[in-house]
Formats: sequence, C-alpha cells, structure tokens
Amino acid sequence: MFRMMKAVVLLALLQSSFSPAAFAFQHLSRSAEASVRAAIEKMGGEEGLRSLKSIQLEGVGHTYFIEQSERPEGPWIVNYSQITELRDFRENRLRRTTRETNILSPPGSPATALVVAEGAAATQAGDRTFPGSATQVAEAEEALALSPERILLTALDAKDLHNERDTSLQGGAQHVVGFTWRDATVRIFLSAETEMPTAIEFVRSYPGSIFWGVWGDVTTRIYLSLWMLEPGGLRYPRQWDVERNGTPYQAFTVTSLSLNPAPAAESFSISAAVRKAYEANSRRTIDDLPLGRPNTPPAELAPGVVQILGSWNVTLVRQPDGLVIIEAPISPGYSDKVMAEAKRRFPDAPIKAVISTSDAWPHIGGVREYVARGIPVYALDLNKPILERLISSPHHSKPDALERAKGRKPRFQIVSSKTVLGSGPNRLELYPIRSETGERMIMVYLPAHKLLYGSDLVQPGQQEGSFFMPEYLVELMEAARREKLAVTGVFAMHMRVTPWADIEAAVAKVTSAAQQ
Repeated sequence: MFRMMKAVVLLALLQSSFSPAAFAFQHLSRSAEASVRAAIEKMGGEEGLRSLKSIQLEGVGHTYFIEQSERPEGPWIVNYSQITELRDFRENRLRRTTRETNILSPPGSPATALVVAEGAAATQAGDRTFPGSATQVAEAEEALALSPERILLTALDAKDLHNERDTSLQGGAQHVVGFTWRDATVRIFLSAETEMPTAIEFVRSYPGSIFWGVWGDVTTRIYLSLWMLEPGGLRYPRQWDVERNGTPYQAFTVTSLSLNPAPAAESFSISAAVRKAYEANSRRTIDDLPLGRPNTPPAELAPGVVQILGSWNVTLVRQPDGLVIIEAPISPGYSDKVMAEAKRRFPDAPIKAVISTSDAWPHIGGVREYVARGIPVYALDLNKPILERLISSPHHSKPDALERAKGRKPRFQIVSSKTVLGSGPNRLELYPIRSETGERMIMVYLPAHKLLYGSDLVQPGQQEGSFFMPEYLVELMEAARREKLAVTGVFAMHMRVTPWADIEAAVAKVTSAAQQ
C-alpha cells in the first residue's frame, strides 16, 4: 500500500512538472535579463546585434484605413505601399521612401520621402519639402528603438526590465518581459519553445495625430514571423503584422535586407527653414487646432443656423429651448472651442444636444468632451459600439475632461429611423442614410429652409465645381428621394451650402458620360 501511494505521488509530481503552472513557476525563477539574453543569443548574439550601426530594408506592405472605412469592423479600405527604409542607429536617424497606391493615390503616383533626424521630421515630394509632424518623429523613434533588430538591446539597457505573467499567443506558450521606454510601456513576448521574440507590444499616446490622438493610450502589437538567417549569422523576421487596439492595422514583408550600409550624409538633411517650421508645428496637439479658418468667417445659412467653416465644418442650430450642434469633430479641445463660440454667439441658449453623423474618426473625435459635460449625443444605432469604445478608451497618460470625470456615463440618443429634434423654424429631422457607402451616416434636414446636411456624402473635388466620389452623391439623392424631402440646398462637414441642382447635374454628367 505504501509503495502504491509513493508511486501515485511520484506520478503526480512528474505530471505537475510539465503543467503550464509549473512551467510558469520555473520561468519566474529565471530573471528577465536572462530571458532577454537567451533571445539575443538565438538572434545572433549581443556582439552581432550591437555591431549593427545601420540597416536598409526594402519591402511591400499595406495599411488599413480603419479610421474612415465603411465599417469599423472591416473590411477596410487598403493603402498599398512599396517602401525603402534606411535606419541609422549610430546617429538615430531614419529615411523612408514610400510609393503608395490607394483610391486617392492611383498607380503611377510619385514617391515621397520622410526624413527624421535630430528630433525633427520633413517630408519630401518631388522638388518640394514640407515640415513633418511630431507623430512621425515618435513613430520613427519606435522603429529605431523597438524594431526587431533593436528591441532586445533596448530591453537589456532598461533600468526597470522585469518579468510579467506568462501567457499564450498564437497557440504557443510565451514568456513575457516588460520595461519602460520614454513615455511608453513595452512588453516582449518570447516563445517558451524557441526563446525567440514572437511579438512586440507598446502602449503610448499620439496627441499630435489627427486619427490616433483621440484614442488616448494606444496599444500597438507587432507579430514577427518568416524568420530568415541573414549574412553574418543574424536571424531576422521578414514579416511584421501590426495591430492597434486589437484591430489589424498594417502588414509588411521585407523583400531585401542590407546590413551596415554606409548612409550618405545628404540622405538625412533637413534645411534650417523646414526644421524651424517643424519645431513650431510639433508643439501643437490636435487639441490646439484653431477653430475653423481665421480668414474664413462663419456662414449664416438661415436665421439662427451658423456653419463654422474649416477643414471640419461644425453647424450651430438655435431652437426655442436651446442650441443643437451638428458634428463633434477632431478632438475634445476642438469641441471646447466650438462650445465657447456657441456661448459667445448665443449666450442665452444652453447646448441641448450634439449630433454625430458618421463613424469616421474625424467625425467622432470630439464626442468625449460633450459626454464629459453631460450633453446628449444623437448617433446612429450602428455607431453606438464605436462610440462606446471611444468613450471607454484609456487616457491615463494625458487625461482629458472625460478621463478626469470618472464614472460619467454617456447620454446617447440612438437614431434608428426618422427622429425629430426640437421645434420651431429650425426644427431638425434626422434620417439614417442606410446606403452602401453611407451605411453608418445620418442626414439632417431643416424642412423650413429646405436644407439638407449630407454628412460625408458631399465633398468638393480637386477641380473647381467638381465633387469627390459621385457614388456618394447618388446615394444621398436616393436617400432624400426615399424620405420625400424637398431639398434646394445641401451642406456637409467638408462642404459649404451648394444648390441641390448642382448635385443632380453632377450625377447626370457622370451617368451620361458612361452611356456614350
């Protein structure tokens, strides 16, 4: 009996030694530094990695326009890229030449070059050079410090390198080490089987980004695969798949890799004038953008209806019991400026509601400020999930008003069918568009003035008097016809008031041209 119990105990011990919990316990007895050093050896050794003073990549990839595709859940509009990137680790400089193809940039479009050096960024297009953005500098710094060839050395040099809880990723057990780099928290997932990096993850904010700034603390995860043995013994992943906040964002395949090329000094030159312009731009965040355009005064579309004109138009609508604002674009700071202007123009009118007519990030970027102030938000039923994600997104590193107003709940007014808002001559009627490209949009009708707000379905084209995407116009016309609206003028987030007849004429022109 004793021998049988002894055998059972021995079997249990053997089984437990191979259990995930025991595996994790065994790993935790190993320091984070030891795990990183093991990964370094697998990639070619510390001496080999530190001897990389520069690297040049050529490859192909794509980026999803998740910020303004037809649906937040995808499929997404795709931007295809051919990229050549030179990274100079000795001087902390980067040059990236990109040739893009997308719906706005057809095949044959010229290449552009991004140069980041000495804390500044410049974009070169043909003979012209423009100041870059602080976001471009931040992302270049990530490429120089957190790329596959540098991430382990950056971890090794970190003062707070530590173990985190083991986990599973892509079906395999992973050891996780973490550390702080600049304003980011970083984690490396190391395969328990191979000891090599499976993924790199970092969390930081991009307050200067027109798209990512509104999401606060953004989580970027880069999966590494297609490992190759390179000259000199370096093992390098030729494919990177990038997620942001858990959504697929980019994929890139390295087709050519050159180690330690000699960078030409002129490759990283930025003129004094461009550098000075960059320094002025880099200090501004999206919250700092001015309201409208200083040289373009607001337009009164009707008594008590004022359109603030800019890159992202906002409309104020005075009603007997208060003010309705159409659109909450860009950022909480921009919304704060809109509300200040509303109070200046209509000091006796409280803001009773804001209407968000689309799911595109530039449309919803300022919603958090209205929620923070307890103002009702009218939004399409299909857009409630993305607005809830926006409202709950963490803003710990750079708190906004909603982050500071802990526990404030949104007052959503969901629009599923015709919805009447207010009374009097500026009564508003809200209609879901429910079209192919306008599936996630609302149109707003002012029946007393026969004016229709078309969300994003009316935009000016590149030539005077033309329109972007005639398909948009067709869908707006069909939606107005369906709801039996008598429209004489149309306006939108990117459009001044335009005669409805011009929309009809533009559609007729495209249709007749196709029939010839």
